[in-house]
Amino acid sequence: MSLFITFEGPEGSGKSTQIERLATRLTAAGVNHTLTREPGGTPLGAQVRSVLLDHDLEIHPLSEFLLYSASRAQLVRDVIRPALQAGEVVICDRYADSSAAYQGAGRGLDPRFVGEVTWEATGGLRPHITVLLDLDPELGLQRAAARGQPDRLERADLSFHRRVRQGFLNIAAAEPERFLVLDGERAAHELEHFIWDAVAATLTALGQQIGVR
Repeated sequence: MSLFITFEGPEGSGKSTQIERLATRLTAAGVNHTLTREPGGTPLGAQVRSVLLDHDLEIHPLSEFLLYSASRAQLVRDVIRPALQAGEVVICDRYADSSAAYQGAGRGLDPRFVGEVTWEATGGLRPHITVLLDLDPELGLQRAAARGQPDRLERADLSFHRRVRQGFLNIAAAEPERFLVLDGERAAHELEHFIWDAVAATLTALGQQIGVR
């Protein structure tokens, strides 16, 4: 039994909080799991992350996408596939849908090109469940700003973030069987229950014995 879960959403949507809460529930249920993130999750990914989020750098959209793709390729091969092959649940904070939304819809790169490069980088590995925490970009950026100095992506203009949000919603609409779309303005405990119900149901269907919730 293995399950690949990704979390997506605009800036400030609350992904980190919900990932932590899901991990806590999996631990309580006795389910082995691996947490990782994009960009990051490997030594190479950590270095790429520091470049991509550096607010002092100007990075061309194509270069930006290729850097994300390099980090993603390493993460899939070094972390995600081995954990799935070991029968674990893998939870990833952002994955390929972020490139489709940020570099495709947001930056205007050709979606076909983005898809082809992503396929090569991931070997076609797709999530079983993608949780999309949808949020108005203005509120999301306010939340992000409250955390401290904004990174390079958070400093992009509001129109960019609106395109990103719509990009996520378009992807989810095209693949409703994979996406769990939730209102990021709902209370954290409500979101936690929705997410756990979906994950627990999938694990049960796969034959996983769920312990204490």
